[in-house]
Amino acid sequence: MTYVTIDAVRKRYNAEVEALKGIDLTFEQGEFVVIVGPSGCGKSTLLRMIAGLESITSGTIGIDGQIVNTLDPADRGCAMVFQNYALYPHMSVAGNIGYPLKLAKMPKAERAQKVREAARILDLEPYLDRLPKALSGGQRQRVAMGRAIVREPKLFLFDEPLSNLDAKLRVQMRIELRRLHRRLSATSILVTHDQVEAMTMADRLVVMNGGEVEQAGTPAGVYASPASTFVAGFLGAPAMNLMPGRVDTNGTAQLDGAPDAVFASAAPFPAGKPIVIGVRPEDLTVGAPNTGVPALVDLIEDLGGHRIAHCHVCDASLAAVLPRAAQVHEGDRVGLTANGNTLHGFDLDTGKRLFTGAPQTMRALQSA
Repeated sequence: MTYVTIDAVRKRYNAEVEALKGIDLTFEQGEFVVIVGPSGCGKSTLLRMIAGLESITSGTIGIDGQIVNTLDPADRGCAMVFQNYALYPHMSVAGNIGYPLKLAKMPKAERAQKVREAARILDLEPYLDRLPKALSGGQRQRVAMGRAIVREPKLFLFDEPLSNLDAKLRVQMRIELRRLHRRLSATSILVTHDQVEAMTMADRLVVMNGGEVEQAGTPAGVYASPASTFVAGFLGAPAMNLMPGRVDTNGTAQLDGAPDAVFASAAPFPAGKPIVIGVRPEDLTVGAPNTGVPALVDLIEDLGGHRIAHCHVCDASLAAVLPRAAQVHEGDRVGLTANGNTLHGFDLDTGKRLFTGAPQTMRALQSA
């Protein structure tokens, strides 16, 4: 059942600045949606418009079947968790969590019961009498979530809630947020610039760029079939290898500057068409020099569980993921082959995807 609808929504600050350029999205009840994109792409603006904290220039936003363009934030049935926690420093944890209920003039006994329940869900019971300054960053973020939970909203809005936490806490809080979402069965929308958060937390992923939606879908689907060079380069660590090329007379894709590097098959696109060829680092196998496209290993990054080899192929530079046990070293001459349905082709001018297919060959031209 559709719970949030965003129909042709635009946001202009003046005649020259258009932050959102006609956004069309629908979110289902109970979904965990993550909106991801670089700084300035419009994701936080969109979230604030859903919350009622930012006016809408044109278009409509609906929540649970009701158009909310003119509704006050308090009347929209949603709760927002901010990046900076927004806790009152002079109030205890219990006071911060219960403050929305106090504003709503809920009886004290009922308010205390709801605060205790929220604290139990978030493992904050031992800290109810503490001030925010006596808490860790993760604990403060849980207090901010507790303040949202007590209102019993049907829609949670998270504005980069993990960006102020260190790396270890971010991992812990990602897991806690997913568990909380599962427990509450509410609809959640989270915005972030962190692709790892986006991929690991989302039921549905929305990638934004320049005030527009580049692609929306499941994380696995968006990752496997990026709709544009922007999505391909934004998602993935390391990012997809993107290389200029063209379709040759045999219907195969050939790298510019690397005439011995051939990929099959880019047909039915016309010969000579300039394209961008994409392949993800984990879809490249590094082998003996005679097993694929000749390459020189320039640099190896060791990440513990695996390594990343940065290889020169003529004028191109490709990253490939190495298994831990692979006997590959800087300065080695190797051969690169691509695996599975992993070759992507994009239009050179628009950046839009043309094809995703099997590189039946990624080979040296002379061995074809």
